[in-house]
Amino acid sequence: MQVGIPSRTALRVAMRRAAHQLHDASPLVFEDSYALRLLPAEAAAEVRANTDGDHPVSRAMRSWMVVRSRFAEDQLAGAVERGVRQYVLLGAGLDTFAWRNPFHHSGLQIFEIDHPATQAWKCELAAASGLDKPDNTRYVPVDFEHDSLATCLSRAGFDRTVPVFFSWLGVVPYMTLQAFRQTIDFLGTCAARSGLVFDYALPADALTERERILQQYLAARVAQTGEPFRLFFLPDEVRAELARAGWNLTDDLDGVALHRRYFEGRVDGLGLRSRAGRLLSAQILDNEAV
Repeated sequence: MQVGIPSRTALRVAMRRAAHQLHDASPLVFEDSYALRLLPAEAAAEVRANTDGDHPVSRAMRSWMVVRSRFAEDQLAGAVERGVRQYVLLGAGLDTFAWRNPFHHSGLQIFEIDHPATQAWKCELAAASGLDKPDNTRYVPVDFEHDSLATCLSRAGFDRTVPVFFSWLGVVPYMTLQAFRQTIDFLGTCAARSGLVFDYALPADALTERERILQQYLAARVAQTGEPFRLFFLPDEVRAELARAGWNLTDDLDGVALHRRYFEGRVDGLGLRSRAGRLLSAQILDNEAV
């Protein structure tokens, strides 16, 4: 993040989720009736025009953005069934779950965490779109590289002694290793039965030539916005980081596995064919389950 400037990558992610609602075949992988409404007018017009929507790279990126949101909310649904009533979005960007919340009547408390500039921008966009602040939602500005996540959440009313579900999408690849470890260590101090989802990227030397070319292309694009990729993990490395912080890995899925689960049989060309990005879920187990 550049100081005082909203995240450009957050905008592109939101645009791809909105494009999915307008231009892809039913059934949608991820339904988001607020995605287009929350966008700035210029971005919404670009999405409607769909000028590059059928380009293979654009289609691949759209597939990745919608599947990671779908995976996270699938995992959240399971957590709510287990009794979780706190949901923390780390790096919320222009996520619209708080307006779509199907668990409103269960008392699910939502905490949206993001860089102060991005969060202020989101609130401005919501107000301009006529969207009120959703019930049971608290906005918590945090700079992951400098602020204490624990302190900021505590001030907002978060209770780490009861189970919580964390969605941490599109953030880890942009972090330093130190900031990642500080965050994952704090998350690991939360109550048993807490859950976590995040995405991470494989290092270049673990990829095929085609995957490296795509990763380099994406890296160059995000670097131009002032938000360069910084952090990469091998699966064994990320498993070790989770275990060190008290998390038990439950899923770690590459593009092939995600394609089988969410895209098999589609006729619109959406799908994942690269292993460069992965999605994982983890839990903190009860003592008796360890």
